[in-house]
Amino acid sequence: MEAKTKTFEGIKTFLIAILAALVLRQFVVAAYKIPTSSMEDTLLIGDFLLVNKFYYGAETPTWVGIPFTRIGFKVPSIRFPRIESPQPYDIVVFRYPKDEYLDYIKRCIAVGGQTVEIRNKVVYVDGKEFPKPPKMKFIQKDWILGRDYNDPNMFMRGVGNRDNFGPITVPAGHYFMMGDNRDNSADSRYWGFVPDKNIVGKPLIIYFSWESKPYVDLLHKVRWSRLGSVIR
Repeated sequence: MEAKTKTFEGIKTFLIAILAALVLRQFVVAAYKIPTSSMEDTLLIGDFLLVNKFYYGAETPTWVGIPFTRIGFKVPSIRFPRIESPQPYDIVVFRYPKDEYLDYIKRCIAVGGQTVEIRNKVVYVDGKEFPKPPKMKFIQKDWILGRDYNDPNMFMRGVGNRDNFGPITVPAGHYFMMGDNRDNSADSRYWGFVPDKNIVGKPLIIYFSWESKPYVDLLHKVRWSRLGSVIR
């Protein structure tokens, strides 16, 4: 009888720990891995981040189904009070508006009511040059001319292109997002604005970083200098 009691207590403790972890992940802090180069050199492929989901307002689950699959269904959610809404220059994790199963991470450029314009790669918000992130980069020196180009993913015909865009005003309750790797980022220039309901959280720190390039030897796979870096 005593053995059964210990087994039951062990199972109960394990289930409570799992439940606590799930609650923390849903409402407080979640882990996120950088899969693409769109935020280089601020964030690199293989960076593992801790994301504060409480800061922008934690949200109850929006989807119920089998984990790591798309088998399930959407459910109404509740968003709790937030400390602050995303502001220009913040790096933000959000659900991709064209496919809400995917989480994206970009830098907020403008919020509802602000006007965005890009002239020869330089970003302006309400007529003022947007501050350049210290590790922002371009991979092409020349810029695309003209007001439109043949890209089927263009945000809106006639609004511009990668390097010359707008001016366009962000609707209320939405955000304009861009990657720090300005020439290699699928962002609001291509697929439009991010609604406030899609905001997930605010990245805090890089807790691990792994170099996936095959020519890097095993001893140098871990990017030790990036561990514990605060994300800005």
